[in-house]
Amino acid sequence: MTAPQPGAAFVEPAYHQRSLGDVVPAVAAALGRSPAVVGEPPDRLTLPPAASYVVFLIDGLGAELLRREPHAAPFLATLQATQEAGTAGVPSTTATSLTSLGTALTPGGHGLVGFTSRIPGTDELLNALFWDKRVDPVEWQPEPTAFARLAADGVAVSVVNKREFAGSGLTVAAHRGAEYVGADRVGERIAAVVVAAAGHPSLTYVYDGDLDWTGHRYGVASASWRQQLTSIDAEVEQLRESLPTETRLLVVADHGMVDSPATDRTDVDEHPELRDGLVLLGGEARFRHLYCAGGAVPDVVATWQGLLGERAEVLTREEAVARGWFGAIRAAVVPRIGDVVVACRGAHGIFSSVDFAYETRLVGLHGSLTADEMLIPILVC
Repeated sequence: MTAPQPGAAFVEPAYHQRSLGDVVPAVAAALGRSPAVVGEPPDRLTLPPAASYVVFLIDGLGAELLRREPHAAPFLATLQATQEAGTAGVPSTTATSLTSLGTALTPGGHGLVGFTSRIPGTDELLNALFWDKRVDPVEWQPEPTAFARLAADGVAVSVVNKREFAGSGLTVAAHRGAEYVGADRVGERIAAVVVAAAGHPSLTYVYDGDLDWTGHRYGVASASWRQQLTSIDAEVEQLRESLPTETRLLVVADHGMVDSPATDRTDVDEHPELRDGLVLLGGEARFRHLYCAGGAVPDVVATWQGLLGERAEVLTREEAVARGWFGAIRAAVVPRIGDVVVACRGAHGIFSSVDFAYETRLVGLHGSLTADEMLIPILVC
């Protein structure tokens, strides 16, 4: 598997064209619902009409990764050969992406702007996967989800996922309004999806996180990752065969992944100057949010640019917003974004052995804007 090259062009998010946040509006249109329900479907994502849709999100299945491993996933690769890829949002990370799918909003609209981001008014971070019980997910993400709006319009909307995620902060923020069906194993998931999809009209969302876990632990160049991809491919094919022909299956992903070798990493704690002017270090290894003391932004930008060079793009919040990385932004979301954001190029990773020690043990990473991270399959069958 070829590693991404330093200096390679970033892939900009295709908001309102063919991004993860456009999936539910496209499904709604295919179910015959009015655009007033969840928004106008994008021109670049038109789906065939059907009485029911199943959206299967495979965590970590980047379109470029699938393109390079067709023999490990023949069913998915055959579908991808004739269908255009889409993009994740920014950052290309699970919490941000799952919320974009469930709300049909850009990251700046729904407010989950990273794996970790600052809780405004504090010097603390919200971990969007594990959440903090002191933070109300409905206050953090107050917009009605697309799932809830479809349900209110008479569509039977179900989420099929592991039992442990029921009622979690992320589930409430991203997917509230749908009926939650707990299912921990592949066979149990498929059976639950078949039952849920029997409703007309219906949208059933199902999630599998095993490929992402394997990539983080072993890397996307590993035999373990390829074997897991083969298992996922078989699961998708089995699900398709278990569903009636009038039900459409739409396979998507939340992001891809790159392997970050030990020789291509920066540890903030080995460069004390990188802490100068910082109040808080957030985000994740491929996409950092830097929260700065008053007046420190220019110096922080200069220091980080000087040390990282071509290994990362270092932008002020205003520059990142102007590029459209987060889409339209609600006022309450602005302080959650770093005063400075750092998006890695190539396979580089920015770590903190003090603040985020667990990240140093990961092989595969995501969050930035390379093609391997941003391009996602959107496959209808």
